[in-house]
Amino acid sequence: MRVWSALLALALVAGCTAHEAVKEPVAVPLSARLPKLDPAVLAKLLAAVQPGWPRPAEPVDCTRSKCVALTFDDGPGDYTRWLLDLLAERGVKATFFVVGQMVAADRHRNLQRMVEDGHELGNHSWSHAQLTALSMDGIRHELLRTQNLVEEITGVRMRVMRPPYGATDGRVAAETRRERLAQILWNVDTFDWRDRVPSMVVRRAVRATKGSIVLLHDIHRTTVQAVPHLIDVLAKRDYRFVTVSELYGGTPDPGRKYTER
Repeated sequence: MRVWSALLALALVAGCTAHEAVKEPVAVPLSARLPKLDPAVLAKLLAAVQPGWPRPAEPVDCTRSKCVALTFDDGPGDYTRWLLDLLAERGVKATFFVVGQMVAADRHRNLQRMVEDGHELGNHSWSHAQLTALSMDGIRHELLRTQNLVEEITGVRMRVMRPPYGATDGRVAAETRRERLAQILWNVDTFDWRDRVPSMVVRRAVRATKGSIVLLHDIHRTTVQAVPHLIDVLAKRDYRFVTVSELYGGTPDPGRKYTER
């Protein structure tokens, strides 16, 4: 009641002008007294009169809950915005391992929204090169160029990375440790890059168990088509969808390799 009384007062003030004379109150329906407000204005008014609204979602404790991390590689691409819409509709958070060249070509359209929607960003190199085949300088260049571009666009300094093809060694580990990046692999491979059939992607993804990291690619239309069904199946099994860092209860250790919780 306090909220609506304050809202009514704000709305009435917004609908009046300074030169109007004060008149005796008359019985007028509430709907007639309230000016029409669009949803965005209403949200701002509610936030002003009710501190803390809207309230943030409760953090997930993955030591107690059945958590799974959906991860999407190689984007952003042509289907990423569609995927972001689908995830938003279901309130699902994911981790996006982005390729620097794709970020540059995307012209900032999706990166900022990923951050605003609560997703996690991860480094997937600049050109999707096999890092184990590069010199130390080459590894550093692939990671730093992507780090710097993403930070320039979003203000976020990424703390997780995924080596292209899952190829890593001691030199990659050393460089990721230097750059304060944890190496995130996976334990559920959907092979969506090879078998571009939504039903097959779903069937493999739902093999996830508590603490799984699921490998997907947002550059494939068939993968995005599979996402609603795989989310529905896992949700019915009481899984909670979290980012990689949420899965581990905080940023994983730099340089260390992770495949599941």
